[in-house]
Amino acid sequence: MTHTLKAAVLAVAATLTLAACGDKTPTDKVLTKVNGNVISTDTLDWLIKEQVPAGTPVDDSLRLRARDHLVQRAVLLEAARTAKLDQQADIKMRMEYVRDEQLVNAYIKDWLAKNPVTDEKVKAEFDKRIAEAGDTEFKARHILVEKEEDAKALIEKLKKGGKFADLAKASKDPGSAATGGDLGWARPATFVPEFAEALKGLEKGKFTETPVKSQFGYHVILLEDVRKIAPPPIESIKPQLQQSLQQEALAAYIKDLVAKAKVEDSKPAEPKAAASQ
Repeated sequence: MTHTLKAAVLAVAATLTLAACGDKTPTDKVLTKVNGNVISTDTLDWLIKEQVPAGTPVDDSLRLRARDHLVQRAVLLEAARTAKLDQQADIKMRMEYVRDEQLVNAYIKDWLAKNPVTDEKVKAEFDKRIAEAGDTEFKARHILVEKEEDAKALIEKLKKGGKFADLAKASKDPGSAATGGDLGWARPATFVPEFAEALKGLEKGKFTETPVKSQFGYHVILLEDVRKIAPPPIESIKPQLQQSLQQEALAAYIKDLVAKAKVEDSKPAEPKAAASQ
């Protein structure tokens, strides 16, 4: 609790001002006063809500520790102001940034609440992703090498009866070399495009007879089996879809705001001339 509450100081230093608020806080909201500066019950409740994990019982002991933390914070805040640290340019800049960040976050939260993702949009996104992913999984093995001629040499060995799993021990893919190149069951969409296209073009039990080039090198691919799979229930991934669509909508909204804003960049400062020797 102590470390968690201390972390809260950095987040709210510029937003919870204790000084000069004694006349503005209703008597029934006053938790305590520190050298005349009020700490309100609202501040205490907010701090506990923000910093204590959901489901944690909020008993008198926890509230007392939170209150003690706020008292410590108050005396440190007063000491910092007495030392005029709040007048230092870099400190003022950081305090303003944190304050503005709180306001920005509040606005984003409000915007998201007013622009919810509809069930229709979720269903459309679900259908789109299912179509892109496909309804077929492939069980494959592969061997990855750096040079095309090495891949061709492997293919010739396979044509002469070489065992794929044995040859795969020389693969440059550390994740599958130890298991004979086994990639398990996966949809083509999980692989790079060149690999996926080659995989889909194979018959079960066949391997690629020409090297498949990708950003990783040259592959020799063996298709072991194919199976149909049912899509997951939409409800099982609905929260992820909603979050993804919300973030896309928010990004588009921010991009539009920036496009409409008058943004004026100052000319970068010229580098200082080198001192004469």
